[in-house]
Amino acid sequence: MIKKTLFSILLCCSCVFYSQSELSNELIWQTGAFYPNTISGIESMNDGENYTSIDRFENAIEINQYSYKNNKKIKTIFSSNEFKDFSFNDYSFSEDENFILLSTNVESIYRHSSKGNYYIYDVKENTLSKLTDFSLGKQRLAKFSPDGTKIAFVRNNNLFYVILESMKEFQVTIDGEINNIINGATDWVYEEEFSFHKGFYWSPDSKKIAYYKFDESNVKEYQMEMYGTLYPTHYKFKYPKAGESNSIISINVYNILQERTIPFDIGLNPDIYIPRITWGKDNDNLYVVKLNRLQNQLEILAGNFSNTIPNSQGVSTKVIYEEKSDTYIDVHDNMEFISDEEFIWTSEKNGFNHIYIINYIKQTENQLTSGKWEVTSVYGLNNKTNQLYFQAAKNHPTQREIYSVNLETKSLKCISSKSGTNEAEFSNNFKYFINTNTTANTPHYITLNKSDGKEIRVIEDNQNLVKRMDNYNLFQKEFITVPNGKGLDLNAWVIKDPKLDTLKKHPLLMFVYGGPGINTVNDSWSWMNYFWFQYLAKQGFVVVSVDARGTGYRGRDFKHSTYLQLGKFETEDQIAAAKYFGSKNYIDEKNIGIFGWSYGGYMSSLCITKGADVFSTAIAVAPVTNWRFYDNIYTERFMRTPQENGSNYDVNSPINHVDKLKGNYLLIHGTADDNVHFQNAIEMTTALVNANKQFDLFNYPDKNHGIYGGNTRLHLYTLMTNFLNNNLND
Repeated sequence: MIKKTLFSILLCCSCVFYSQSELSNELIWQTGAFYPNTISGIESMNDGENYTSIDRFENAIEINQYSYKNNKKIKTIFSSNEFKDFSFNDYSFSEDENFILLSTNVESIYRHSSKGNYYIYDVKENTLSKLTDFSLGKQRLAKFSPDGTKIAFVRNNNLFYVILESMKEFQVTIDGEINNIINGATDWVYEEEFSFHKGFYWSPDSKKIAYYKFDESNVKEYQMEMYGTLYPTHYKFKYPKAGESNSIISINVYNILQERTIPFDIGLNPDIYIPRITWGKDNDNLYVVKLNRLQNQLEILAGNFSNTIPNSQGVSTKVIYEEKSDTYIDVHDNMEFISDEEFIWTSEKNGFNHIYIINYIKQTENQLTSGKWEVTSVYGLNNKTNQLYFQAAKNHPTQREIYSVNLETKSLKCISSKSGTNEAEFSNNFKYFINTNTTANTPHYITLNKSDGKEIRVIEDNQNLVKRMDNYNLFQKEFITVPNGKGLDLNAWVIKDPKLDTLKKHPLLMFVYGGPGINTVNDSWSWMNYFWFQYLAKQGFVVVSVDARGTGYRGRDFKHSTYLQLGKFETEDQIAAAKYFGSKNYIDEKNIGIFGWSYGGYMSSLCITKGADVFSTAIAVAPVTNWRFYDNIYTERFMRTPQENGSNYDVNSPINHVDKLKGNYLLIHGTADDNVHFQNAIEMTTALVNANKQFDLFNYPDKNHGIYGGNTRLHLYTLMTNFLNNNLND
């Protein structure tokens, strides 16, 4: 059953209105005409035979139940129609599925984090009640206990829980303070670089809560000026730059029955990272992943928090797993305990990222997958069949497939049938999965499948969007390889008119990101950038992207080759690729441009300076211009500290190469960028002025790293289109 939402109805309307075959920035960035239909809020129900999803209609938001067997709607579990003026952003069920936690009035904090107000919906009684007194402040990260009797949450940097039967609130911590102490959540740099912000975890028996405490009192503050009022205000937050002090981390376990907090012993060295913690299969064992400051030594610590612990300073811990690297170790979410002594783990320690079964009691390792390809995500284990399900880039670094592997026989089977990029969401019993397939040229194709890969039903094929795209005679994004002059072939894609006049010279635009492990050359849907590149190609540009050394899914050595000198080899490869394309008879070698955002803006800034003889034009959006300005977890992972490796910090920062600039340079930044600070643009501006270099600068007031909201994206891409046409497309 294809679910028609309000958004899809609006898209149909916009399709009728924009029936002409000409692309424009207004069409791409303002109308939503090219947005695919997707499914949001998919949650498997306990029985594994049904799932729920959020369906949005013109006058209501619903949580509906569907059958995995045939995708037919079973019933509406919740409808906002029954509660006047009520809306919600997200939901979660209690374990017995009798209650639903609904988040409302959500406001963003940083990239992942937010705060809002939570309501509890009683499914049987059809009643809606507040989780807590909203006048005390918005709540964060609310989570049901496994037994469904309690909900924990964070408010004003303190941890609380509510007993549902009485709706009585209990406070676990009391010392939380903004820009000082954080309980149950993470600080800015953990959220950004370790990709999580919920810092508390219920034990399986719901009697204990493990939580992070961040003491960020000694971390230096960054200050952003916020405009829009008569007197601009300042937003201050703790941001540890490369080589600077971090928060002091502690891990604690609160025993609800005993009403006491017990610390987890993580050792005497405070200059460490704790990127993950998890409870084991039993009720008492907590496991903590610990990294050293340079992120090249990893330990997993185990501690037992049984109720018999005496009133002491804490529990003793032991190391159950160790891993070391000459470079760095990536943090992941693929750790899962399958028994009291065994867990699933992924590592690239043998050259490619693969799955291991670690038995820490017997001290054995069983490598489950192997080969010159990479596991990209582990979905989980069906304990009844011993089948483990995962995603991998096995066929090619640009593609993703879904696989199953048997824990005993190691028999491997591909269960996704389409090429391109496949992403799966499995039912709780692993009997079914919903697969979303996209390619570089086709939008979301969503199917319901049995666990062996057999397709049950097409949920969404986005045929309306496919037909709409056909009206614009779009060009195919084609995949090729490009030599880098060092004996390596680099993956690339090209968008150009197949009827391009090869007797004429055409401008080239290269799109770059280039950061460690991150690819732009993917056989997957790239959203609105795809249409913007098409728009440029229709104006005579040839648009390409090349994955240089340091990008992902070609093995550890390829990815780690940029260690200690970010920017050096990536820039060399982009220059080599530009020369390769410039040698083509249809490319104007004097009109080669490059565009990138964030790390890509860093790369485009390096290319227009260090590669000034090759690139004539560059657009840098929100670039790092000096690695000394960026956060320590990311920068030190690849560069070590500036105290240890300062020369490579400097030689690979664009700010130190402005004297080489000869072409056209457009620098764009949001003034409220909490990630890559506006300071990068200011200092780059200062350096360019001191070098007497002319350039273009555009700032977006109060916009963060994403630079969006209202007409912002339309304005941004119109600005960049005009800049390219004025400077590159003669």
